[in-house]
Amino acid sequence: MSSSLTEQRDLGAPAVREVADGVFAYIQPDGTWWINNTGFLVGSTRVAAIDSCATEARTRAFREAISRVSPNPVRTLVNTHHHGDHTHGNALFGEAVIVAHERCREEMLAEGRPGTSALVRSGTWTDVHWGELELAPPFLTYADGVTLHVDDLRCEIRHVGRPAHSSNDSVVWIPERSTLFAGDLLFNGGTPFLLAGSVTGAREVVAGLKDIPATTIVPGHGDVCGPEVIDDVLAYLDFVLGLAEQGVAAGEAPLDVARQADLGRFGELTDTERLAGNLHRAYADLTGGTVDVAAALADMVTLNGGKPLSCLA
Repeated sequence: MSSSLTEQRDLGAPAVREVADGVFAYIQPDGTWWINNTGFLVGSTRVAAIDSCATEARTRAFREAISRVSPNPVRTLVNTHHHGDHTHGNALFGEAVIVAHERCREEMLAEGRPGTSALVRSGTWTDVHWGELELAPPFLTYADGVTLHVDDLRCEIRHVGRPAHSSNDSVVWIPERSTLFAGDLLFNGGTPFLLAGSVTGAREVVAGLKDIPATTIVPGHGDVCGPEVIDDVLAYLDFVLGLAEQGVAAGEAPLDVARQADLGRFGELTDTERLAGNLHRAYADLTGGTVDVAAALADMVTLNGGKPLSCLA
């Protein structure tokens, strides 16, 4: 079992898609390590953006894409969670109020300037040119949620209530457009990644997304989709939890369980080596223990044939 060979694929150019009236998704192929989706909403005098990108170049390309749709300034930037592929480029939105959950701010401050965190410097991924980026954490934060209005369009920014993909996930729900920006709670065509959150928490949170009557979903990674992606992610989470329960009962290490696993249809997803990291987290969830992040990352590299994980950000 090994990582999808992203280096052999032509990623293609990012695409701007108007998924509802005045609501745009910015889709970055191929959506694997550190290559995320963002979005924006266009009002009569201002723009609201959802997430930035991992590198200076990618964030500048996102800003250019916004300017081709609207000449209006970006006055609000919402971060769905703290991970660098969604926040590293925040400083390039210097005119915007940056909004996120209070824990998102705490995590960003703890990690420090983009491209310098222990996670980035771990040698887990192939080299990335991050560019010249400064730390820009959110400075308007909330505990449960906040409502953003783009002209008369209501956007509900909701914290999910517990660790899932990360410690601070939020979604952006636009009821009048039946459109949901799900952040990294949902991956479309990619392996979900829960190392920084909780597998059991994600199982509960993702199931709860079914209560949101969205017909259009912008996942954190992968193409725009419908609510069917929720069941796909739930199936993977159940798969991971089942393996973890068996592994804990047998006293087997997460890497050994991952090596022996029959991925079945989940083998078609990108970044299958994430299974090792997800099992480390699931073991901690089930036993009440803590995760050795360095060991989990090392196990993912081992599962990837001993090679650094491919990152083309």
